Amino acid sequence: MRKVLASIAVMLALLGVPRTALANVQVEVDVGSQTMEVYVRGQLRHTWKVSTGRRGYETPGGSYRAKRIEAEWYSTLYDDAPMPHAVFFKGGYAIHGTYDVKRLGRPASHGCVRLAPGNAARLYNLVARHGLKSTSISINH
Repeated sequence: MRKVLASIAVMLALLGVPRTALANVQVEVDVGSQTMEVYVRGQLRHTWKVSTGRRGYETPGGSYRAKRIEAEWYSTLYDDAPMPHAVFFKGGYAIHGTYDVKRLGRPASHGCVRLAPGNAARLYNLVARHGLKSTSISINH
């Protein structure tokens, strides 16, 4: 099965189809508009307000796979700040819930992507159900 999937991935790459097209869950974060779109099997499922990195704390741009998930996590860098329903995508950077919902829709974080707690739980459950390797995350500046 892995050989078949690898062959499909190579053929799609040769045709110019992005690797993220293979993901069951695609997360697209637009830093300019401070929004996130979540696609499941190519269908838009959710559009949410987010908060990305404020001045001096950039959210890293690029394309990633989900690396790990944590239902309950606390920042090891920023005073044990709560990071509920965290989906880590690069080192300590994650998409996670925030209780500071009044700041959603504008830059406010130390570089992570913040969501309303209920939306973070929805995303966490999608990633848990579909798997880390089937989840792509794109951060667009």
